[in-house]
Amino acid sequence: MPEPAKPAIKKGPGPAKPAAKPAEKETPKEEPKEAHVEELPPDDTNPEERTPELTGLFINPPENVSVEAGKDIILKATVDASQLAAKPTIKWFKGKWLELGSKSGVRFQFKETVEKEKKIYHFELKIVKAVIADAGGYRCEVVSKDKCDSASFNIDVEAARDEDNILQSFKRTGEQKKDDNAGELDFSALLKKRIFRVEEKKKEEEPEGIPPDVWEILKKAKPSEYEKIAFQYGVTDLRGMLKRLKKVKVEIKKSEVITKKLDPCYSVDKGHRIKMHVEVSNPDVPIKWFKNGQEIRPSAKYIFENVGLKRVISINKCTLADDAQYECLIGDEKCSTELFVKEPPVTIVKPLEDQQLFVGDKVEMEVEVSEEGAVVMWMKDGVELTREETFKFRFKKDGKKHLLIINEATKEDSGRYQVMTNGGKCEADLIIEEKQLEVIQGIADLTVKATDQAVFKCEVSDEKVTGKWYKNGVEIRPSKRITMTHKGRIHKLVIDDVKPEDEADYTFIPNGFALTLSAKLNFLESHMQSMFFSEPPKIHLDCSGGEHVNTLIVVAGNKLRFDVPITGEPAPTVTWYRGTQAS
Repeated sequence: MPEPAKPAIKKGPGPAKPAAKPAEKETPKEEPKEAHVEELPPDDTNPEERTPELTGLFINPPENVSVEAGKDIILKATVDASQLAAKPTIKWFKGKWLELGSKSGVRFQFKETVEKEKKIYHFELKIVKAVIADAGGYRCEVVSKDKCDSASFNIDVEAARDEDNILQSFKRTGEQKKDDNAGELDFSALLKKRIFRVEEKKKEEEPEGIPPDVWEILKKAKPSEYEKIAFQYGVTDLRGMLKRLKKVKVEIKKSEVITKKLDPCYSVDKGHRIKMHVEVSNPDVPIKWFKNGQEIRPSAKYIFENVGLKRVISINKCTLADDAQYECLIGDEKCSTELFVKEPPVTIVKPLEDQQLFVGDKVEMEVEVSEEGAVVMWMKDGVELTREETFKFRFKKDGKKHLLIINEATKEDSGRYQVMTNGGKCEADLIIEEKQLEVIQGIADLTVKATDQAVFKCEVSDEKVTGKWYKNGVEIRPSKRITMTHKGRIHKLVIDDVKPEDEADYTFIPNGFALTLSAKLNFLESHMQSMFFSEPPKIHLDCSGGEHVNTLIVVAGNKLRFDVPITGEPAPTVTWYRGTQAS
């Protein structure tokens, strides 16, 4: 395929002598990897399916910029938020992972304005006094809940043309020493770094159909970055990959039959086709191909071709089973290579949803991805949730579904949760609130005679709530006469054979709630005891005067009601008479 980034190499500053150093390390035995690897999608694969679907939020994404060292860079992005439920947030990245927000300060300045009526947001990044190290590929990402958009752009920083400016660009001023890039720089080292930046830019501008060589990236990376690179490019067996690569032997002796050997390793995306070839000195020499020591026969899966002095093997629709060691035997000589099959980018099919629950409830946050067995990363408020916290969080996989489970939620579990794959991410809010307990039926006051039973009962809204009973502020303990029960939402206190000392204030307090339910028990003495404190019966009728005040005149055929107040202790028995006849 064409190499779109080649013209960028011509922009490298400085003399040609330092630029030629990388070429001196190359040997005639090896060629660039592009000459050996050819990856083509199968006929039934749609390349568009490999790209995560992003919502078009950018009206004007950031554009490519080319400036001279020492000048300011201003990058602008415009976002349409008219269809968004929440305010969008923006992040600026250099390369794949380095977020520039952490470098906010003297050199990196961020600005945000909004047109409230149209809900149009304008974001701006200003890089003050650009240096050579600022050159490279950048990415701008805008997110609003489950919607996101991303745009890539490049910054090219060239050294000043005149000699004074060139020397000035390679030297730090006193004001710049506060920045991370403070101090004087070596011209030769900067020139090499510039060439490396151009090569990195070239790689980033390659079409998406050509996957990056993961092994080459791993060889240049630090061991601490291995896991991040493996996650980004879908390498599921990182340890196996590194272990097998250590076993690859570099043969120094020049072969008489094989003029160009297989590369040490190849990589291909799952479902794609790859070609591997060697070159021989004699077109009549026989050749055999092996996979993990087993000979390969020509088929629809494996196709052998002879093109001049080239001997080519093509593997169609690669699967994870094709991830193996391959070897070719030409006459008495052998050469081998490793093929690594990478999983396609895992995208989010069903994102997380916002949840609002109560303390003590069970939380299940679910996300669905595009591939079974995919590796996902769970985060809370930007911090990764690791397996070491399994006492609090449980992670579960069910096919393409991934779940985060919290058995008993607390208020500290509230926050913003994120799920990240190598092809997308989503996030949602979890809100945990205190439960509000409602009283459906309160406790009523009781008046009970001696030896009777007193029953206090109340009903609350949550059947799981427990509580305690108190008598005049002292917790009640169960006994032969006193029992406490809890069935569903109803709580009962039963006192058998009531005695005078049971007269008191009784209170029920639910556990975990600032709520009290109280009632009073009144003890009613027996009839024999009340005889010593009796009050004679009395009829309250006024019969004084010339006319009876309580005389009633009623029209014949109408209803008659006659109210007579009567008092006495104990309550008197009343008998009504008409004339001398009892009724």
